[in-house]
Amino acid sequence: MINRDFLMGFVSGTVVGAVGYRLYEQNGGQLQRLVQPKQGFGGQQAITSYQPSMEELQAQKERLEDMIAELQVK
Repeated sequence: MINRDFLMGFVSGTVVGAVGYRLYEQNGGQLQRLVQPKQGFGGQQAITSYQPSMEELQAQKERLEDMIAELQVK
């Protein structure tokens, strides 16, 4: 026997899935543009990465080593 609540949930889930798929198909181009990385001038990808200094990297390394030592003591 199929429970009425289960049947209603299944039907509503199917309808919501079909509507979502339909919207995805209609707006697929817009969604792809949102997912693709930003492009700089001349079609090259814009460089916006942060380069930490040697001092910052050394400080991070020391903090990590301290955390590892604390975990090994426990």
